[in-house]
Amino acid sequence: MHRANALVHETLALVAEAAKPGVSTQDLDEIAEKHLRSRDAQPAFKGYRGYPATLCTSINDVIVHGIPSPKIRLAEGDILSIDCGVVYEGFVGDAAVTIPIGKAAPEAERLMRVTSECLERAVVMVRPGKRLSDVGYEVQRHAEAAGYSVVRELCGHGIGRAMHEDPQVANYGPPGRGPELRPGLVLAIEPMVNVGSPEVGFDDDGWTARTEDGKLSAHFEYSVAVTENGPWVLGVGEV
Repeated sequence: MHRANALVHETLALVAEAAKPGVSTQDLDEIAEKHLRSRDAQPAFKGYRGYPATLCTSINDVIVHGIPSPKIRLAEGDILSIDCGVVYEGFVGDAAVTIPIGKAAPEAERLMRVTSECLERAVVMVRPGKRLSDVGYEVQRHAEAAGYSVVRELCGHGIGRAMHEDPQVANYGPPGRGPELRPGLVLAIEPMVNVGSPEVGFDDDGWTARTEDGKLSAHFEYSVAVTENGPWVLGVGEV
């Protein structure tokens, strides 16, 4: 799973480098798929429950699951969530980042920073003896302290040989509840943080999830393993 996730992060870096004003989200999707297949890996999202692309590319008020399109072009000041999944050597990797296109407004930069911090704080909880709800509690506490809301209708998940495995990983809730975290468990932790309301609306395509009030949203994700020595961010850090 570490190797699968390393390939995901490698792909995210390539896509982020190419994400400039005027580039279409379809262009980014083609970069990602070409790179994954060149490494003998399969896109995990493409064909999953009918999803048509390699990446999810979610701009501004789109929270997650934005479908790449030649008609959607990036503009200066946008923020873009890039979510990528891969199947490699029988295991799934999954991660996401939100990046500015050109120079983003201070409000957008702060949102991205706080959401990234939510993820980092959640990762610290991924260790033996902690409870599942400790992860979401850290996300909610930090986001709300900054004046933001966390999405409740969508959540993280367990991950392994399948994309979505038990347990679901909420981004909110009281600490100290749910199953105890034990070595060998891998969680895909993905804070989704909104500037305004936490409410979600869906486009007619059945995938694209937006903030109901049209305000900005940011999204970051790691796949994190519980080990005897604490959390291991797969594809990035060392245990």
